[in-house]
Parts: sequence; C-alpha cells; structure tokens
Amino acid sequence: MVKKTNTLESFIDLFENPLYNEVVDRETRNRIKICVAAYAYEFLNDPTISDSDYDKLACSIDTTINTRRPDLDKWFRKEFGSYTGSWINTHPELHKIANIYGMYRKK
Repeated sequence: MVKKTNTLESFIDLFENPLYNEVVDRETRNRIKICVAAYAYEFLNDPTISDSDYDKLACSIDTTINTRRPDLDKWFRKEFGSYTGSWINTHPELHKIANIYGMYRKK
C-alpha cells in the first residue's frame, strides 16, 4: 500500500532508487514532475503547480542528461519544449503519466 503524501516530490520519494546517481535521479524526477504537471493541465485542466513553478521546472529540464530510459531520453530531446505543455500529447507512455497523476491525486 502506498502512503498518502502532500506534494508530488514526496510522492516520488516513495519510489527512490539509491542506485541512481544524484544528477540522473534529479533529472528523472524533474521529468516525471513536468510530465505530470503538463498532463494535469493539458488534459484535465487541473494544475498541480503554479505557472511560475512550471516555468522554473521546465527551464531546469536538461535533455542532454541520459537517464535509465534511453527511449524516453530520445523522445524528450525531440519533443520537449520548455515554453509549452502541448508536447505531453505525444508522450509514448501517457498511460503511465495518467497513472502517476491518479495515484498522486488520490492522496
């Protein structure tokens, strides 16, 4: 059973993998957070973070960092744009983003 949390960051903490290196782990977390935020806003009109927090997070995404998901790294490099959230429409694992959003919002 997953315990309830107040923030997306604390929700993601539940799945922390100590084998990740700090840079890769932070980038992975940020990509998950930006995907959930874009999904919630674009599909559900349910912002999970403020516009200014979204902009700050979007500008921090570094697509040059390789994560443990080469397929999503390639997708991010091709599709992600920090100036919009519409890129989420082409996410190859949108169902997983929707699932994360659903688990997070159940809190």
